[in-house]
Amino acid sequence: MTLAVHTSNTFQERRPTMMTPPGTSSSVTVLKGELLTLECIAEGLPTPKIFWQKERAELPPERAVLGNYGKQLKINDIKASDHGIYRCTAKNIGGVAQHDFHVHVEEPPQWKKCPESSVQSVASSVVLHCSASGNPKPEIHWKRNGQPLQRETLSPNHEEIRIENLQLMDSAVYQCEATNRHGSILASANIDVLDIAPLILTPDKRNYTVVLGHSANLHCNVFAVPHAKVFWYRKEMLEAQHMTLENGTLHILKTQAQDAGVYMCHASNSQGNGTLAAHLELLEPTTVSLRPENPWVKRSHSVTLTCHIHCDSKLSPSLKITWKKNGEEMTKSNRRINLNSDTLSIVNVTWEDAGLYSCTGSTSMDSAAAETRLSVRDVPSAPESLHLSGKQTRSMILSWIARDSQNSPISEYLVQAKKSRQDPGTWEDLISVTENITSVALSLEPYYNYEFRVFAKNEMGKSPPSPVSEVYSTPPAVPDKNPEIINIKADTSKEMIVTWEPLKVEEQNGPGFHYRVSWRRQGASTDWHHENVNRHHFLIKDTPAFVLYDVRVQSVNKMGTGPEPQVHTAYSGEDSPDASPPKVTVDVANSSVVKVSWIGISQDRVRGHLSGYKIIYWRVSDLADGKRHHADHHVLIFPGHREWGMIPGLIPFTEYKVSVAAFNARGDGPASSPVTFRTPEGVPEQPHFLRIMSPDSNFFTLSWGPPRNVNGILTAYLLHYQIINDTDEVGSMQNISIKEPSAVSWRVPRLELGTRYKFYLRACTIAGCGRAVSEEGRTETQATYSDASQSLTTHGWIIGLMCAIALLTLVLLLLCFVQRNKGGKYPVKEKEAPSTEENTQPAKQEVVSNFSANNPLNRSMNSISVDMKSYDSVDSLVQYSDEEHQQFNEDGSFIGEYTESKEK
Repeated sequence: MTLAVHTSNTFQERRPTMMTPPGTSSSVTVLKGELLTLECIAEGLPTPKIFWQKERAELPPERAVLGNYGKQLKINDIKASDHGIYRCTAKNIGGVAQHDFHVHVEEPPQWKKCPESSVQSVASSVVLHCSASGNPKPEIHWKRNGQPLQRETLSPNHEEIRIENLQLMDSAVYQCEATNRHGSILASANIDVLDIAPLILTPDKRNYTVVLGHSANLHCNVFAVPHAKVFWYRKEMLEAQHMTLENGTLHILKTQAQDAGVYMCHASNSQGNGTLAAHLELLEPTTVSLRPENPWVKRSHSVTLTCHIHCDSKLSPSLKITWKKNGEEMTKSNRRINLNSDTLSIVNVTWEDAGLYSCTGSTSMDSAAAETRLSVRDVPSAPESLHLSGKQTRSMILSWIARDSQNSPISEYLVQAKKSRQDPGTWEDLISVTENITSVALSLEPYYNYEFRVFAKNEMGKSPPSPVSEVYSTPPAVPDKNPEIINIKADTSKEMIVTWEPLKVEEQNGPGFHYRVSWRRQGASTDWHHENVNRHHFLIKDTPAFVLYDVRVQSVNKMGTGPEPQVHTAYSGEDSPDASPPKVTVDVANSSVVKVSWIGISQDRVRGHLSGYKIIYWRVSDLADGKRHHADHHVLIFPGHREWGMIPGLIPFTEYKVSVAAFNARGDGPASSPVTFRTPEGVPEQPHFLRIMSPDSNFFTLSWGPPRNVNGILTAYLLHYQIINDTDEVGSMQNISIKEPSAVSWRVPRLELGTRYKFYLRACTIAGCGRAVSEEGRTETQATYSDASQSLTTHGWIIGLMCAIALLTLVLLLLCFVQRNKGGKYPVKEKEAPSTEENTQPAKQEVVSNFSANNPLNRSMNSISVDMKSYDSVDSLVQYSDEEHQQFNEDGSFIGEYTESKEK
């Protein structure tokens, strides 16, 4: 049996046609606020689909609903804006059919404005307004006491009526009615026409109590027709914050202390007036402070919040304190939280205790509150999950995961490392990083075993350490550096000691560490000498004296040598000079000062750092008597590179020898061959003494002792004298030249009777005359001596006494001459010591002034001063002794460049 299926189209397609509603359009009216229902049923094959749309607008999505498989459109709470054309479209493959619904939205009357009741005064006017909305637009009708008003009293649109010049009879009930086909509405207003004097309704002398700083309202309720004018006053002028409201109330904004007191209210109109008194009392405001302010507390510690409240004494009985946390009132205490009236204590603080705490002080008239935020903090949680990456010979990257900061921001992370070789090692701080970094590149040292851990830090402290990382071992490497501090000393002339700061263990970088010391003589064509040592010092032996050496020290381990070392230069040990200065010459400056010159020795003969030169000089003989001396050797030291020096304090008219030697820190070199020089004659010292031996009425006999140090060959004596009576006037100076150098007495004739004289005596050489010795005496029967004030007479016993004194003087003079003939000399220091404060003159001037061709010994001395200042010789250029460190310039003055010592 065979089954065959043949396709055929037995149904013929039909385009849509509208069954309900019929036609292409229809009109629908709906009231505002009601439900709009539109339905569209179409016929066709296949069954058409229905589509709804509004012309030129969208369907309201919140209120439009489709029903009955799309055949119905429902819109709830219809509005005026919903009016328009709604189109229903039926569509299938055969075609389209449409129907338009013209929707009209209407509404019953609604008041837009109603007439208002009022009280009016006689002769005033009033306007009553009445308007309503609706569709169709409502009609307005007015009534008075239920009776329609005549049209002539109405406005063209009937929405208001105006009544001019009101009288008492115009009091009535006025009604407004709005009507359309959907209904009507009615509104009424009472118009009362009155004529009443002000009536103050507020009680007189009312007391108002207000908290200082708050607003105050002083009431003055007045009933009056016509309307009364109300104003307030007091003794003091009202200020800007005092405002009178339309209802007569005096409003004071933010009261001040001066606002307290009595106020008066005055109301008046055409019918009369009235007054009212009111008293305003101000109380202190309540203030609250909560301490501490925004505290933070470490977890498990304690904290106490204190509420400080101040209020007016009249309000204190009504004071109530309320504590809140995060806006919720706290009413109960527990074992951790102790809630008192003005304190809140929390022990063993937990995380849950953090929050906003407030304290409120409430009275019957005001309240005040203060709040503070309590923060609970703790040290951060320990970082975790340490990871090592990017491992290199000298570096790697360490990373970790941060954990809770415990309400205190993490300020930094501290990375610690423990490095070890044979010993276990200790934890040491390696690096600190800021809070937003959780990985860091670490610089490592070769040849170590490393472990790491991390701490987090905040304001509360340091967290526990993180778990320890894995162990990382860095391979060995050649040294990175050489010793930096190298000291080279040469304590002897044949050895040099090299020392340096040893490298730290962590700087050695590998096993088998030692130092390689290299040296060579600078400038010589020799190779480097090398020596490997484990210590940090080395001795270089058999070095020549004071030559430059190059020295270097290099770090070495089993992996190789360190970087190229720095070359240090130093001299080998010093030795004393081995040559004497050549060409020593002497230039005589004067009788006591000479200049010694020489040529410095070369640096290679110094054999060290030149310290200076020494001048060695000694006295050979006295040129006056030819006696030879074995005097001490004197040494003058001149530091530095010098080629001349001054010798001061020499004895005039004396033969000396001098030699020069160089010296350094190791000692003196050989002295040069002695050079002989002679000092010229100088001026002598003053005579040893001067005495008046035989006074008479008109002459004196003077006796004296020769100078102790003549400083040359004595040539003459120069005697000056003048009258010096008891008055201020003195006589002219007379002079006598005694050309016999061996004389020791002189008779001065032709003197005036009873006159006092002063005598000056000087000794002279070819270089000039020395300082004077003086004596005074009176003629007639008396003479004055410098060492006694005794009167002498012509009696025989007096004459015998004088002869004995003369004999004794002669014996002393003989002893002096004997001592001089034996060669004994007084030290130059003794020669120069006396009369150090007398003025001096150069020897050349003495010679010119005393031994010129004009024979100055026979000249008058009238130009010489009465004091007869002594002449100093050039020998007194300096006062010298055997002391060291006397110093002079080239002309013999002190310069501080040499020292003097003695050598036997």
